Amino acid sequence: MPLKLDVVTIEREVYTADDVDMVVLPGAEGVMGVLPHHAPVVSALKEGVMEIKRGDQREYVAIGGGFVEVRPDGVIVMADVAEKSDEIDEERAERARQSALEAIAKAPATADRLDAVASLRRAEIRLRVSRQKRQPSARDRAS
Repeated sequence: MPLKLDVVTIEREVYTADDVDMVVLPGAEGVMGVLPHHAPVVSALKEGVMEIKRGDQREYVAIGGGFVEVRPDGVIVMADVAEKSDEIDEERAERARQSALEAIAKAPATADRLDAVASLRRAEIRLRVSRQKRQPSARDRAS
């Protein structure tokens, strides 16, 4: 029995599916894999890449922190920010990355530098996800 997965932000529903085989999440305590019939849990999420496995397909979502509620029949991700790979403007993400690198180089070792490092991490996550567009299934490759 597959999982139902909902990924939401305060602004919108980012992703929904009721045939998910596995979800891999960037948990606050480390990477967290969720399969059907997983024990109930609520956990904080950190910035990172969420991987969704549906049959032979893999989809990726950039997550900017938040929380996850896991139930035996489903997963709800309440993200601060979430973007699917096909929603990310790679050029814009690269510009944000370059801007963060420049800010790091110029910032003294203060909160400004920490903010710049956090911006760099977010930009690199978005770039990684945008470059991992949905991987085709065996059915799609056979066509």
